[in-house]
Amino acid sequence: MQVYRQPEKYFELYELAEELVDIEDRFRQWRFRHMKTVERIIGYKKGTGGSSGVEFLKTALDRTFFPELWAVRTDL
Repeated sequence: MQVYRQPEKYFELYELAEELVDIEDRFRQWRFRHMKTVERIIGYKKGTGGSSGVEFLKTALDRTFFPELWAVRTDL
């Protein structure tokens, strides 16, 4: 939390945290495009590897790698 309250003091850590958020954001965008591609190609059929397909991919959209870095924005 201190890193985000005083980004100038902890600039390297702040930059690292923001880069991690950027990586996750790009990965989430990829997940969404992947889900829509699967939906377009196979619809709501069972997915490869036995997953529920599009339904499984939809649940993956809400998963985060760094939940603390997203939550800190609410806490500030």
